[in-house]
Amino acid sequence: MTMHAHSIILNSPEETADLAARLGTELHPGDILLLEGEIGSGKTHFARSLIQSLLVVPEDVPSPTFTLVQAYDTPPGEIWHCDLYRLTAVEEIEELGLSDAFDTAICLIEWPDKLGPLTPATALTLHLKTDPNTLGQRHLTLSWSDPKWSQKLEIAA
Repeated sequence: MTMHAHSIILNSPEETADLAARLGTELHPGDILLLEGEIGSGKTHFARSLIQSLLVVPEDVPSPTFTLVQAYDTPPGEIWHCDLYRLTAVEEIEELGLSDAFDTAICLIEWPDKLGPLTPATALTLHLKTDPNTLGQRHLTLSWSDPKWSQKLEIAA
């Protein structure tokens, strides 16, 4: 499969939230977003904005740092928001039921490097990076090999 990449500069938290909401309208169960970046780069803000944009009844969307997984019911399907930062072994991913969720839910995965060999080839990777010279600005690089993302990203742009 051919690897594709696209870079975007997000000038504010509002621009990040707007992009997350637009992308959210294109997601369906089986879609997986891998959110990469250092602490404070905006992974949770992106995930929270996407989830809140799809909820019928607004609710708090906490970071799943300690719970590891938070699940939400939305019209397009169940969303699993996962933070794998604290995991120490790939076996823990199986225990969470994440491999099954890859097929049945929309999955937003923070710290996806912890997936190791379980990383789905069909996922969209979003790498967020802060700009030390510009407060609030983020550099977002999207990369994918599954052809479905080209159309979804075109519509969300």
